[in-house]
Amino acid sequence: MDVFLNDPWWLVLIKAVFALVFLLVMTLFTIWFERRVVGLMQHRKGPTMNGPFGLLQSLADGMKLMFKEDFTPKNAEKVVFMIAPFVMAIPAVTAIAVIPIAGVVQIPFTDISTPLQVTDLPVSVLFIVALASVGVYGIVLAGWSGGSTYSLLGALRSSAQVISYEIAMGLALVGVFLYAGSLSTSEIVAAQAQPNFTLFGQTFPLWYCVMLIPSFAIYLISMVGETNRAPFDLPEAEGELVGGFHTEYSSMRFAMFFMAEYMNMITVSALATTLFLGGWHAPFPFNLVPGLDQGWWGLLWFVLKVLFFLFLFVWLRGTLPRLRYDQFMSFGWKWLIPISLVWLMAVAAFRLGNREGWFSTPTFWVIAGIILVGLIVLTFVGGDEDTEPPELEPYDHFDAFAGGYPVPPQGSQQLPELAGLLVGEEPQVAQDSAPPRRAHAMPPEPTNADQTNPETTREEQS
Repeated sequence: MDVFLNDPWWLVLIKAVFALVFLLVMTLFTIWFERRVVGLMQHRKGPTMNGPFGLLQSLADGMKLMFKEDFTPKNAEKVVFMIAPFVMAIPAVTAIAVIPIAGVVQIPFTDISTPLQVTDLPVSVLFIVALASVGVYGIVLAGWSGGSTYSLLGALRSSAQVISYEIAMGLALVGVFLYAGSLSTSEIVAAQAQPNFTLFGQTFPLWYCVMLIPSFAIYLISMVGETNRAPFDLPEAEGELVGGFHTEYSSMRFAMFFMAEYMNMITVSALATTLFLGGWHAPFPFNLVPGLDQGWWGLLWFVLKVLFFLFLFVWLRGTLPRLRYDQFMSFGWKWLIPISLVWLMAVAAFRLGNREGWFSTPTFWVIAGIILVGLIVLTFVGGDEDTEPPELEPYDHFDAFAGGYPVPPQGSQQLPELAGLLVGEEPQVAQDSAPPRRAHAMPPEPTNADQTNPETTREEQS
């Protein structure tokens, strides 16, 4: 990391501007890319009018939002309401500073060579995770300060969502740290470039997406939940919360939330590329060609890998429906986090056993085989016996449409009228126990008393 400290200030400034421009251009491209891919999945063309292939549609949308009316709700906390979009957008822009976009490149028209990365830290990955955590404060503050119930519910959902899935994401990254021996992004990329897999007498580098497949899968799921994207877009569920945390925003402040979401998508995709797909290094077999795995070629491989993850985001949005909130939270706490803990313990035990030489003794393989057979037996034989589901109470005393309810009550649920919570109208009881007359029966003939009293009305006679 000393190479970053030797750069002059003007070179650091140029790299910072380049990283910012790269992120903004990728954001505009991702918006167009998503609309085109979803259009093709739905048998339509998507944006085609503005620019070649509709590439300027994102720019046109930004200009439209810029000139829209910007209003603030009357009951909003105005100061917090104004700064919330910046709290979400600034961390999304800052995180790209520690991502290695390419290797050592030569600055055009000069003799200076420098890594295409603004800076690096001994804990760069934790720095990115911390920035992602700060970004959720923008969502929470926006939902709370808007003065709307829908916005507040969206903010609460987002805070619970980030807490749940950041734990699984952090546990998935620990396996990478154990194998790379560092938390620096540039050193993790360099560790994946080391040849460690022999095939046909030739040694190749093996990326962590292959060596740590469970960690890679857990990170992919967690990054979708972290960025509030479908099918995990519960904070923005328009069918339930109108628009979620940004319901009360308009004009450029809404555009900042919109852009921050796509910037976060690019950031987590870039982090996945760095940690699991070898960073800017060329994939096999292009890494065997001299010159294709260094210099400005790294920018091409990096962009292609990031586009792969962005396509996964779009593909999930176009294919999967939104989860229920209880399903979403149950999946995070009951499945992802326990699996992450078990896998982390397995990785740590494997690293320790490999260093201590456990795998070279036959005793280890005998014990491992016994454990494996026991797990297989428990999988197919173990468990409780199948029990019949409990019988539900009969619904004979329920009226499915009483009180205007369109569906019958479920389980032990009682209608408010039957539970004594609401008082319904008492039915009118006939004076005598005579059976009711049919609707088309002839009225009874008037008696002598009725004929002698001319003031008797027809209602009284009936």
